[in-house]
Amino acid sequence: MNWDDRGSEAIQAAIVTPLMIMFLCMALAAGRVVTAGSKVDAAAEDAAREASISRTAGSAQDHAYAAANETLADQGLKCSGTTVSVDVSGLNAPLGTVGTVTATVTCTVPLSDLMLPGAPGSHTLSSTFTSAVDAYRERD
Repeated sequence: MNWDDRGSEAIQAAIVTPLMIMFLCMALAAGRVVTAGSKVDAAAEDAAREASISRTAGSAQDHAYAAANETLADQGLKCSGTTVSVDVSGLNAPLGTVGTVTATVTCTVPLSDLMLPGAPGSHTLSSTFTSAVDAYRERD
């Protein structure tokens, strides 16, 4: 070992270690966002399906909201903000006509607990799903 190189390993470690930690945190954030995206997709699908089997347009929103929140809870996703909007115009289709119900679920996923410098504190994900209404189901 050359005496002129003393301490160079410590300096290299001091430079590389924070970069490796930041890379790990970025990978965790990306994984959280990708996983949350699939969970929000499942919630939108469940919300649309529950709304499409509702008897009235008024109850469709309530059923969709409950289904989306239950799915997100079952999936273990904790959103700092959740909205569910439902287009229930397909429930008013005349008997014998297939209508559709569309649900959109928006979830704000917190990222601040990762302590990644310069990263946003949260990321908002949104998913939309359309479900068919049975053409011959009873209508109110």
